Amino acid sequence: MSHQVSFTGQITPDQVPMIAENGFKTIINNRPDGEEPNQPTSAEIEAAAKEAGLAYKEISFAGNELNQTHVEAFADFFNQAEQPMLIFCRTGNRSNGIYAAAKQMDLLDD
Repeated sequence: MSHQVSFTGQITPDQVPMIAENGFKTIINNRPDGEEPNQPTSAEIEAAAKEAGLAYKEISFAGNELNQTHVEAFADFFNQAEQPMLIFCRTGNRSNGIYAAAKQMDLLDD
């Protein structure tokens, strides 16, 4: 794989500085706010990312609601974002799925 991408489950704002220290340049969030109690909001994680000097983008969708609009928005951001990037959702499965869909549709730059 030519892309420098990692997938993970939910992250918290206090983990973002460590993510930056590990060399990541971009975070993509595929998880909608409010899926479970005490889940950090996208705004909280975005603020921590900006403070740590990381690019951040939310492209959230419920697990079974991935559509062409999501995939195209993901690919557009992915192709201009600095790598390595960390992409997360609740478990990492959604994030893996949107990346695979964009790759399968040949929307991702190599």
